[in-house]
Amino acid sequence: MGQYIDITASDGHQLSAYVAKPTGPTVGAMVMLQEFFGVNPHIRAMAEQYAGDGYYTIAPAIFDRVERGVELGYDEAGMQKGRELRAKLNLDQTMLDVQAAIDAVAPFGKVATLGYCWGGSLAYLAAARLKHVTCAVGYYGAQIAGHADETLHAPVLLHFAEHDIYIPLDDVEKIRHAHPEIEMYLYPGTEHGFSCNDRRFYEPKSAALARERSLAFLTRHMAP
Repeated sequence: MGQYIDITASDGHQLSAYVAKPTGPTVGAMVMLQEFFGVNPHIRAMAEQYAGDGYYTIAPAIFDRVERGVELGYDEAGMQKGRELRAKLNLDQTMLDVQAAIDAVAPFGKVATLGYCWGGSLAYLAAARLKHVTCAVGYYGAQIAGHADETLHAPVLLHFAEHDIYIPLDDVEKIRHAHPEIEMYLYPGTEHGFSCNDRRFYEPKSAALARERSLAFLTRHMAP
């Protein structure tokens, strides 16, 4: 099982982060970026899963700037609370926190950012704005289209649901048009959150395929 540590952003803000270490050889490092439900059991489970694949994984508690110890469920109350907390954050400060997490695991190899929902958007932005990002994987990031004009400095893989109430297919095409170099997949019949087994729209076959593609992408770009 992982453990929590404290890391410090360049502006002096201290935040907590969940760290999951490989039990075997380390093949690289990963920053696991949360949904707007905090570093909850699902995000910790994903950190442990990728640690099992050999990635020294850290999941920074991005909400710590407004409230510490946030772990929300996937019900309506959790969604409302998550939206309220995210609205209080400043994106530039959030990116400082992501950079702090990158710097914390950089000694363990090349660093990938990987995130779900809001974290998927942050993973994409990290590939554009932050240092020492080797590659990025984003799952159904609803803010990506709004930042489609960003200049990417690392390879990116994106996964999208076919029927996503937060991400219309026009947004997916906007991203594809702006960045034809991005590896991008659309999963037929799926809805937002299809990769999370704690959410009602979980679709195991699509989740497994997306994970297989993510691992292949990581292996390709994180190899020594």
